[in-house]
Amino acid sequence: MATKKTPSKKKSITRDTIISAYMEYVLENEQTPKSVYKFSKEHDMTEAEFYSFFGSFDGLRNEIWNTFFDHSLKLAHKDKNFESFSNQEKMLTFFFTFFEMLTANRSYVLFALQEHKDIMKNLSQLKGLRSRVKEFASGLINEKNEEKNLKILKQPVSVFSEGAWLQTLFILKYWMEDNSASFEKTDVVIEKSVRAIFDVFDNTPLESVVDFGKFLWKDKMN
Repeated sequence: MATKKTPSKKKSITRDTIISAYMEYVLENEQTPKSVYKFSKEHDMTEAEFYSFFGSFDGLRNEIWNTFFDHSLKLAHKDKNFESFSNQEKMLTFFFTFFEMLTANRSYVLFALQEHKDIMKNLSQLKGLRSRVKEFASGLINEKNEEKNLKILKQPVSVFSEGAWLQTLFILKYWMEDNSASFEKTDVVIEKSVRAIFDVFDNTPLESVVDFGKFLWKDKMN
């Protein structure tokens, strides 16, 4: 006697499942999906389900970077000593964690940032990441400013936060071109660049900036 087949239950559609499906599609096809309709159909969801989380593929791409940041910061906070770290240590912990996250998704990241010949078009997906990095840096600089009694010694939050974002872009570019085992050179760049930017903030920039410059020069010569 034949048994009646139980219909398979439809997989729950969430923000994360759509992100995973999109990244997998890009890596397997080496191109972005052509339409939300086709992408949704291939992944057993309706267009309405897709649009309930993302307004477009551009919005989805932006959100992938936001997710990289949010997960990295969440992981950094899991260190029980994180809150007692100095601001420099907090930024170092974040950057190390963030680039570990990118390394785990390196194939996707390289595709996403090299898809178009127009560099600015590739960087447009980083708008949300830029806001998050600047907000994180602003929080650190505000804490540091509170420790300074003289107004003249306090640093403009906007200048420091923009510097932190430019630093992020610089490290990202270096990481993309890094051929060292386990991306060890990127780790050195992270450490030296974070120390340099905090030394600039503390008005003692010379040693760190020169040290950082020597490292980059030596690396280019090797």
